[in-house]
Amino acid sequence: MDDSCDHGTKQYAEDDILREEPLQQQQEEVQEITSEMYERALLQEENTSLRAKVTTLEHDLRESRQEASEYQHLCQQLEKELKELRNNELQVKPKRLKVISDLLISVSKDERKEARMKVRHDSKRLGNAKVIRAGTVISETWEDGQVIKDLNARQRHFLELKEDIERQRKSLKKSQPDKGDGSDAESGAPEEDIIIQDEIYESRLASIKREEEFYLRERDRYELEKGALIYEMKRIRDEDGSRFNNYQILNHRYALLNLLGKGGFSEVYKAFNLVEYRYVACKLHSLNAQWSEDKKQSYIHDAIQEYNIHKTFIHHHIVRLWDFFEIDQNTFCTILEYCSGKDLNAVLKATPMLPEKEARIIIFQIFQGLVYLNKRNQQIIHYNLKPGNVLFDEFGVAKVTDHGLSKIMEDDVGSQGMKLTSQGAGTYWYLPPECFELNKIPLISSKVDVWSTGIILYQMLFGRHPFGHDQTQDRILCEDTIIKARKVEFPSSPSVSNEAKEFIRGCLTYNQEDRPDVLNVAQYPFVCF
Repeated sequence: MDDSCDHGTKQYAEDDILREEPLQQQQEEVQEITSEMYERALLQEENTSLRAKVTTLEHDLRESRQEASEYQHLCQQLEKELKELRNNELQVKPKRLKVISDLLISVSKDERKEARMKVRHDSKRLGNAKVIRAGTVISETWEDGQVIKDLNARQRHFLELKEDIERQRKSLKKSQPDKGDGSDAESGAPEEDIIIQDEIYESRLASIKREEEFYLRERDRYELEKGALIYEMKRIRDEDGSRFNNYQILNHRYALLNLLGKGGFSEVYKAFNLVEYRYVACKLHSLNAQWSEDKKQSYIHDAIQEYNIHKTFIHHHIVRLWDFFEIDQNTFCTILEYCSGKDLNAVLKATPMLPEKEARIIIFQIFQGLVYLNKRNQQIIHYNLKPGNVLFDEFGVAKVTDHGLSKIMEDDVGSQGMKLTSQGAGTYWYLPPECFELNKIPLISSKVDVWSTGIILYQMLFGRHPFGHDQTQDRILCEDTIIKARKVEFPSSPSVSNEAKEFIRGCLTYNQEDRPDVLNVAQYPFVCF
């Protein structure tokens, strides 16, 4: 239509040149009409385009409304399905948890049965505890088993043999003739025969000594087994007497299994987290109903402090604390990382002296944990480092645990440290001299942990404590054993490196002012790999 209008306009222009002037007016009228028709055509085209757009928009709107309706329907259907799914999960989950829980309980029961059978079997070999009643007094004594009795009898036999041979040697020497005689005065035996007989006695004594040493090693081995048996007997007795021994599920997620150990006011159970599907250690703290309210509040305060300190620790060589909750008015629970290996105390009972290489890597790991505690914004003093508080996981990684006596170093303490507010607590073999000051409130710092680590290393290397080894806690306190521990002595055997001795001397520096702190000791060659 546009082309035809243009063509008509051109034609009228050509005729306008040929025609006379009167025709010009017609041409203008035609142009006006043509222009009006052109404008109408454009307007019609625009209207057509607009109508098409409106139609398209209406169609899109209808589709949008349909899609919105479908989307709303899908949302409703999805919500319904999710609701059904949640309902199904609520039905399935308890069943799943019940299956897992039943399986764990079955395995745990088998483990308990096996442990008790092993104790009965070992008791026949190694011995058993006997209860003795004397009027109203009841006491407990240990009766050795057949293996120990046989070893004791063998030792007595060796002793009798040696005594008999020594008597014969003395008799032989008494009967020896004077020099130059050449024969025995009584028997007429030549001096050469007497010398040979004495050599035979000497050889026999050496042979008996070798046999005796073998049986002494056997006895030591059985004594270690006996110690483990006594520990297991105590654990089983504690487990049988525990009110948590019936496979309870705590806080709707922690299935209690078997008792790992019992302390003064707490029990530690192996447990399984039914939500996160992993083993944990449940430490159950019990308040004595006979305690005064002040003592209860003090114990609760210490436990809460341990939780608040411990919950922030995230380190490879420190046992993690996962949870904390109340069970009843007098009992609460902390959930800890489970370490399936032994603690260092159990390791040293089985092997009292470790090779230096093994002892070194254990001390290195302990110091890695201590360095972490001392590089925090608020430094932490563990204060209760000892072999029983060093655990091993299934891969043999050492981890420091039990922060019940830990102290937070405040920012405003002096260079000597903070005041010791729990004097008398802790294990005395592992505490430094400043913790035993009675004439004033001691000031402590991370150097307490340095001393404790030095004691632990000494014990691992030499099989004994450097100070107060054969003493009880009370005797250590009464005799001022640690107060007098000014110099550490090293046995001649076993032989250890100068780096190990230097490390121990540094850790066991008597004066707190001169003793290096954790970060300084961490630079010693012995713990630098």
